[in-house]
Amino acid sequence: MRLVVICIGRLKQGPERELAERYRERFEDIGRKLGFRGLDIHEIAESRARDTAARIAEEAAAIAALLPEKHMLVALDERGKSIDSASFARQLGRWRDEGAAHTVFVIGGADGLSPELQRKASLRIAFGSATWPHQMVRVMLLEQIYRAATILAGHPYHRA
Repeated sequence: MRLVVICIGRLKQGPERELAERYRERFEDIGRKLGFRGLDIHEIAESRARDTAARIAEEAAAIAALLPEKHMLVALDERGKSIDSASFARQLGRWRDEGAAHTVFVIGGADGLSPELQRKASLRIAFGSATWPHQMVRVMLLEQIYRAATILAGHPYHRA
């Protein structure tokens, strides 16, 4: 299974990009041994439309254009389910074992994800009830993906 992260907004050079890249590389190293075929990150520029509905629609169309044919969709949403790291790892492992070709994680822009994308999501997750900048959400998501791989591998990184 290949993992794909689609993000509205771009990470500028600096500590967030470096940390995101570090977790992506760590996942690549351990993920191959677990049957994951890689982790792709796609950045989409934020819509410049004047009204919220138009921005959400433009961003949703750009996201939809990047979705692979066969995929499980995970929406990062502040109103999503808060799941622990072990449950997250089990879900990724389950999708991998069931033969899912891709798991796609979508991080929306400042106005959130379209209702259509939220409905299509197999899982909607939140990193707590606080609202986080999408740059931080990306780093936290990549860390959780790496952590999930270490849990699946029995690696001591996750101490629970």
